[in-house]
Parts: sequence; C-alpha cells; structure tokens
Amino acid sequence: MSYDRRCIPHGDWNLSRKSQRNKPADRPAAPAAPASGNPAARRWMLALALVVLLGGIGLMVYGNRPESTGAAADGSHAAALASTHSPTLGEPTAGVHIVEFLDPACETCAVFFPIVKRLMAENPGRVRLSTRHVAFHEGAEVPVRVLEASRAQDKYWETLQGLFATQPRWAVNHRVDPREVLRVAAEIGLDMQRLEADMNSPAVTERIERDRADAKTLKVTATPGFFVNGKSMPSFGEQQLRALVATAVDEAY
Repeated sequence: MSYDRRCIPHGDWNLSRKSQRNKPADRPAAPAAPASGNPAARRWMLALALVVLLGGIGLMVYGNRPESTGAAADGSHAAALASTHSPTLGEPTAGVHIVEFLDPACETCAVFFPIVKRLMAENPGRVRLSTRHVAFHEGAEVPVRVLEASRAQDKYWETLQGLFATQPRWAVNHRVDPREVLRVAAEIGLDMQRLEADMNSPAVTERIERDRADAKTLKVTATPGFFVNGKSMPSFGEQQLRALVATAVDEAY
C-alpha cells in the first residue's frame, strides 16, 4: 500500500496536505504588459523575462535540495532523538530505533501505526519504537495529554490504539471534540478521576513541551515524522519507511 498524505500544523494551515492542494491560493493579479511598440516597453518586457528566467533557475535549484529533516543526527539532533523520556515499544537493546513524531488526531498516523508494528514483528528483537507527541490539529493537545497521563496507569499503548481506532468519533473535519476524547478514555478503562488530574500535571506538561521543542529542532513539519537510527525518509510513504528500516537492520546486524 502507498499512503503519502500527512498532517501539517493547524493555525493558518490546519488542513491535511490534500486539503491544502484544494485550497485556492491568494495570487496577486499579473501586471498588465505595456504595448510592445515603444523602446521603453521592450526594455520593460526584457527585464521581466530576465526576472522570470532567474526565478525559474532558483526554483529548480531549491527543488533539488534535500529536506531539512534528513540532516544527520549529530549534536542537537542526537539529543532531540534520544527520546529517553518517551514511551518505548520493543526490546531496549534492539539495534534499530524508530522515533515517530505523531499527532493522535492525524489520520495518516492511525494508518501507519499497524504498519510500524508489522515492521517490528518482521524483525523480532531488532527494532524498537519511541513515540513523540506533536499537536498539529486544532484541539489535539487534549488527546496528547490523555496519552501522556495514561502512562501513569500503565495503559499508554492501549490508549494510543484505542484513540486511533475511534478517531472518526472525536476528530471530525480536522478538529478535536475533547468531550468525546474523554468518553473514549473511559471506555478504554482508564481511571478518569486520576487521568484528569494527571493530564494537567507539571510532568505531563514538561514532556509535551520537550516533544514540541525537539520537533522544532528536527524541523518536523508533518506527521507522522519518522527517524530510523537518526535518519529520516528522503520522501514519505510506506515503502520508503520499509527501505529505511531494512537498511538499518542490515547495518546493525
């Protein structure tokens, strides 16, 4: 399966990439071309053509640049990817470490969760996963706080899977219904009184701020954002992720 739609931050752009493509752009009207019959007009048109030509060259050069998220994991990037405070699934000694920045309200994150688990099952004991939380959708900080607070009840992975499974109920038109999120949390079996207290704890807030800062350091601009042993995918898709994991497994073992 090829799935390449990702979620990007809300605010001026709280839409999926597909929605962004469908959003009409605000384009200024093109200046009217002067009549070509006089020398001044010809000079103006020549200058305009030169600007267009140079702009096109600039776009080609920029378009061939690698994405910034592909930077090597050294210095601040290595620290941002360490993820020692994060939920981790798999053997702690696994030679391949997937760090995933996810938004629980992101449809593509829900699609990729079972894909990542299959990759781990296909490489038993060799791959581990750490999840990081970024609230790109409007209102997504509520399910992020639910996830972080569920860790105190040892139900993080159960909660993540439950939120992904019920996502259409509480994330409608890219907006989160916090009351429905809490209903889902209760259905999962979380102690709601304890959950609601922990959601606003300093420890939860600190972890959320840490994930947000690390995402900024790593220039994560869409979810899910994957790093495998410090490397990101050159482009997004299931096959690209599988190739990156396969390369990392070969290198580690």
